[in-house]
Amino acid sequence: MADYEEREDEAAEIAARLSRELTERGLTVAVAESLTGGKIANQLAAAPNSSEWFAGAIVCYWSEVKHLVLDVAPGPVVSEDAVTVMARNVAALLGTSASIAASGAGGPDSLEGQAPGTTWIAVSVRGEVHTELHRFSGDPIDVLAQTEKAALLLLEREAAKLD
Repeated sequence: MADYEEREDEAAEIAARLSRELTERGLTVAVAESLTGGKIANQLAAAPNSSEWFAGAIVCYWSEVKHLVLDVAPGPVVSEDAVTVMARNVAALLGTSASIAASGAGGPDSLEGQAPGTTWIAVSVRGEVHTELHRFSGDPIDVLAQTEKAALLLLEREAAKLD
């Protein structure tokens, strides 16, 4: 449990840094998350001045919700294509300039033939989408915490690239 709590503290620190970065760059953020079940949105909502840049989130745990709400094409949702669509469409739906999307197999069982810990993350910043594939280890709670941290770090890196 100490590892989990340490990752949560790290995620909160990243979210606080993101708050400064997003404010400086004039970016607003939305989240579309599946396996993390709202954890990414929770960190952003708790960050300083979040009401200035965090629009909200769509937690789409069931595949059907991804298809119906975020217009993800039928088929695998633990995929680069799915998170790319999720990131683009949540930004469009909530009217933001940036977004985070995450989908994966949190475990303990595989999902869509993907091993537990397989996670796709996408970040969209001003229409440009960047994706990452991760293969995290540990119990489901550890996979979720690692996904949360990786998603926040990806947004931080991509936002920092803007001039």
